[in-house]
Amino acid sequence: MITRRNIRVKVMQVLYQIESGEPVVPANIARVLESRLDQTPRLFTYLIYFLTEVARYAEVDANKKASKHLVSEEDRNINTKLAANEILWNILENHSFKQALTKYKFEFNNEEELVKKIYQELISTDTYKQYISCKDRNTKTEKDILFYIFSDLILPNEDFITHLEENFTNWDDDGETIIALMTTLLQKPATLQLQQMPDAEKKKFALELLQAVLDKKEYVTELIKGRLKNWDPERIAVLDMILMQMGVCEFLYFPTIPPKVTINEYIDLAKEYSTAQSGHFVNGILDSVHKDLSSQNKIFKTTFKPKKANS
Repeated sequence: MITRRNIRVKVMQVLYQIESGEPVVPANIARVLESRLDQTPRLFTYLIYFLTEVARYAEVDANKKASKHLVSEEDRNINTKLAANEILWNILENHSFKQALTKYKFEFNNEEELVKKIYQELISTDTYKQYISCKDRNTKTEKDILFYIFSDLILPNEDFITHLEENFTNWDDDGETIIALMTTLLQKPATLQLQQMPDAEKKKFALELLQAVLDKKEYVTELIKGRLKNWDPERIAVLDMILMQMGVCEFLYFPTIPPKVTINEYIDLAKEYSTAQSGHFVNGILDSVHKDLSSQNKIFKTTFKPKKANS
């Protein structure tokens, strides 16, 4: 499941893009955000695709060796049980997965070599040998072998992680979430719905948070400046200011999100994405602004609604 933290990161990145002077036509801001949000299902789709390619390589390997000029007895008897894994084919036949593959059309350098390398590592393991030695199939072993390939062979492979980092700029942002999603998928493959990532509620939250910061930027910035004391607003890290603006907007315009949750989320984001001191700084300012707004009965009094395009 894509969390609100993932959503906040995408909104933060769009706001930073705007603050950094990158050209973003106001009418296209929602599209820019949508593109950021689409990075997550794209990465998830690729990890699923790569896992299926490793599993299906058993058949590829068998065909290649069978077509050799001189075929050995070993070449004739390659076990292809893995390529017919029932969970694998539940995923491959999933309509949502097929749609996503058509949409993203993955074509990366060195991909086939990586697949081959991980497959060759797999077939040398005792786990694989035990799997193919059993003629019967059951749901648990079918799931277990795929989970083993993913968790014990693909993720620890440094070349594969480098490959991801080169082709998916959001791996560092979304990796933890994607790994959790893969675990869920292998347990319940029928639940795969890539076209609903993120869901409508999360998309709505993303757009409303982005629009709130853009529309109310001047107001929330003044609230923040009032708590800076000896700090020069012009010398505050751009990312810190963006995170504080987002936090204040959540105080004011998102009545269902508890202030403690908001403050803790932006402390964590500041620690991870900004400077070493940013977490403490953002914590102090947001806590102070929250206390001021609470004393003035301004918290959770307004539900923010995005402006219409022509308003």
